[in-house]
Amino acid sequence: MSLVFRTLLFGFVTLLAVVLIIDDIAEVEKETPKAAARVDPTALTRLSKGLNHPSSSYNNTAGLPPNNWTFNKTLSNLIRKNILRFLDPERDISILKGTLKPGAIIHYVFDPHSTTNVSENLYRLLPTASPMKNQHHRRCAIVGNSGILLNSSCGPDIDSHDFVIRCNLAPVEDYSLDVGRRTNLVTMNPSVVQRAFQDLVSDEWRDRFLQRLQSLSGSVLWIPAFMAKGGEERVEWALRLILSHTVDVRTAVPSLRLLHAVRGYWLTNNVHIKRPTTGLLMYTMATRFCEEIHLYGFWPFRHDPQGRPVKYHYYDALKYEYTSSSSPHTMPLEFRTLSALHRQGALRLHTGTCG
Repeated sequence: MSLVFRTLLFGFVTLLAVVLIIDDIAEVEKETPKAAARVDPTALTRLSKGLNHPSSSYNNTAGLPPNNWTFNKTLSNLIRKNILRFLDPERDISILKGTLKPGAIIHYVFDPHSTTNVSENLYRLLPTASPMKNQHHRRCAIVGNSGILLNSSCGPDIDSHDFVIRCNLAPVEDYSLDVGRRTNLVTMNPSVVQRAFQDLVSDEWRDRFLQRLQSLSGSVLWIPAFMAKGGEERVEWALRLILSHTVDVRTAVPSLRLLHAVRGYWLTNNVHIKRPTTGLLMYTMATRFCEEIHLYGFWPFRHDPQGRPVKYHYYDALKYEYTSSSSPHTMPLEFRTLSALHRQGALRLHTGTCG
């Protein structure tokens, strides 16, 4: 093989490697925007230590005495500023009417090779403007669904906030002393219709589902309709009930970029989540609308700090599944992240009883 030929071959291989590297960088930039920036080191640089330590229990490091927690407004504003480099929750909270047409083909966020169509019912219920447009609240509560809420007496405390966010259409009527009644925004994954309302197989379950929707009374109902294949029919059932019974809710369907943008923000801050839970997603978005954020019902462990059993959900008998390798969530890691932010005053994480 001549020297000239070997030189040309080496040059060609080098050029090919450079092209492949550039292509890889471009793919990363699609998921993590160019404007990405790390949160101030005082906020998150220590999170990576011990985050993946396997444990079925966890010391209540967030359960500090009430007088020992002080809101760090400077850090909260800095986190908001950095999150806004990745997404604008006011815009990304929902697809707007006019940006899509009935029948438009949508690729699922977590299954881009599968598609669905925008139904007439969904299009009718899309908002014409962001349901959170120009909203700003001083104190917000985000209510998770952990059994840590049972016997907490946190209901009145939760209801005292200016804006209350709940997750996955969790029931409140029979648990109001512990979880409160007020709801301004509530999420509803399509799987909730199957798990909590038995796929509406009878008039009784349809009535229960309808009553829960009607109890929202003007709230925002946030339905991630295009995240994963399999929930299309359940979304349609909910939409038909809302339309046929003129239920007083404002529906919102998250933008197709929202989940990747949120994940990109946390990954850039060394929080290596596979897929953000609804709770972490709501916290990330709430930084845009809320000055001071309080979290309740965030506890992904089987036992409380005193070793007492804790239900996965406060309202059902669902088992812990996040430890499975097939689970898309990394709840203990998220909890430790939120605990670190609590200790620094960026948010308040309530894990004990309320006064």
